[in-house]
Amino acid sequence: MSGWLPSAPCTPGACVEPTGSAIAVPRAVLRLVAVVALVGAGVVLSPLGGRIPAGAVRRWCRWIVRAAGVRVRVTGAAAPVGGTLLVANHISWLDIPLLAAVRPARMVAKAEIRRWPVAGALAARGGVLFIDRDRLRALPDTVARIAGALRAGQAVVVFPEGSTWCGRAQGPFRRAAFQAALDARAPVQPVRLRYRSAGGTATTAPAFVGEDTLLASLWRVVSARGLVAEVEVRDAIPAGVHLDRRSLARAAQPEASGHRPGWIHSTAVAVGRLPEDSPRVSEEVGVA
Repeated sequence: MSGWLPSAPCTPGACVEPTGSAIAVPRAVLRLVAVVALVGAGVVLSPLGGRIPAGAVRRWCRWIVRAAGVRVRVTGAAAPVGGTLLVANHISWLDIPLLAAVRPARMVAKAEIRRWPVAGALAARGGVLFIDRDRLRALPDTVARIAGALRAGQAVVVFPEGSTWCGRAQGPFRRAAFQAALDARAPVQPVRLRYRSAGGTATTAPAFVGEDTLLASLWRVVSARGLVAEVEVRDAIPAGVHLDRRSLARAAQPEASGHRPGWIHSTAVAVGRLPEDSPRVSEEVGVA
């Protein structure tokens, strides 16, 4: 792995807390089986690719989140129509179905995922834009492909931290993807993701960091009691407001928006469900 790659100091041992209030093992197993079954159904249907309606993809992702026992609280502003670069902080594998349940979009992901069993084939057929993070020379081509998708009116999701963090700490937003938005003259929509326990306190239980395994992270999620995911869709940054990628990345960074933690927009909050086809939340893409 190249030394220039972004990395997080978060590790399972240092950052990830055990599930504080756990449900009974049989119920957790049922949740796990339900999640696996839904993912398997997605694999079976994945050859249909773009012929699957966006609404069906949204419902499928919503079912995955619900099957895992996660309640969802969505707040935020309406997304611009057409090509939009959606940027979010990255904590967990759960971020991906959460964002896709809000509104499906193409996602930017590391090339290693293409080689994962099941998930790799599903991602490739779903239109994921893969990035070879080990080759710095490949970065301009990746930026060009993201810009092309934005010009074509597609939404693209990026996790600009370039790595997962535990949720209590956050990495700086890397600037490369923002160049694609500048080149395509597309708006940028920041999204803030948080996870809380049943009591309302922040939790790192869903984090997928360091040498953590997907199975270990998945088990923490399905065995947690009262886990809540907060998806805060912030006001879009229109094209042309920022003329360089450094200032655009800084403006999109969650703490740069001027909203305090726990800020809630005036739109309705949906707890326990995601909006069906609401126009008030945006599309996505991300480096998973």
